[in-house]
Amino acid sequence: MGKVRYKMHVKKGDTVQVIAGSDKGTVGEVLMTFPEISKVLVKGVNIRTKHIKPQQEGESGQIQTSEAPIHSSNVMLYSTKQKVASRIAYTFNADKRKVRMLKKTGEIVD
Repeated sequence: MGKVRYKMHVKKGDTVQVIAGSDKGTVGEVLMTFPEISKVLVKGVNIRTKHIKPQQEGESGQIQTSEAPIHSSNVMLYSTKQKVASRIAYTFNADKRKVRMLKKTGEIVD
């Protein structure tokens, strides 16, 4: 059996707002999507710290911080113009192309 790919409402480069969890209310950009596990990587959200031991004599240790993925259901598309998060609707534009539209503002995302 192959990998299961879930359809996600967000894409790389989208501006989203976190609606659940410890980072609730944070607005950030989607850096990467993982359709197989239905998760997204959002800039500045779900920061994890990793303590690294010194490798050589006399070298000091480090603390690295990086983003960890969060579930796509915990993010909502965010309108930077209207400053509001909204659900999305799939509609067709004038060229008969399927596009994503914010329900609250009517703004076309794609």
